[in-house]
Amino acid sequence: MSNKQLIGLWRFMIPIPGKVWQGQVSKSARKIEAGLAFMSAEHHAVRNFVVRELPRVGEPLSPEFIGQTLNLSVARVTTILEELETHLTFLFRNEQGAVAWAYPVTVDSTPHRAAFSTGEEICLA
Repeated sequence: MSNKQLIGLWRFMIPIPGKVWQGQVSKSARKIEAGLAFMSAEHHAVRNFVVRELPRVGEPLSPEFIGQTLNLSVARVTTILEELETHLTFLFRNEQGAVAWAYPVTVDSTPHRAAFSTGEEICLA
């Protein structure tokens, strides 16, 4: 694989110096890392759980179900879900407070579907 980046400008492809694009990638990585700094191990556990379980369960996941499975209080799960939603990170809850989608999967109807080797099917957000 080549270590080059090209940018298209009309009919021309112009090379971008490695230091320029590598600096931009590094800057973006730092920005993403800073945006995720609020997440504790519990935040990651909740997020990973809902992404894994939405395809298996096939319906929105309630805070009670998440808490019971992860051995967290409903209050703690609700706080974590609120924080993840507030930071526009990974998930969205329906009107009942259950997680309906967690990037990249959703139980809401979309035109995009994925099928897993285990047999589950899910819409993609």
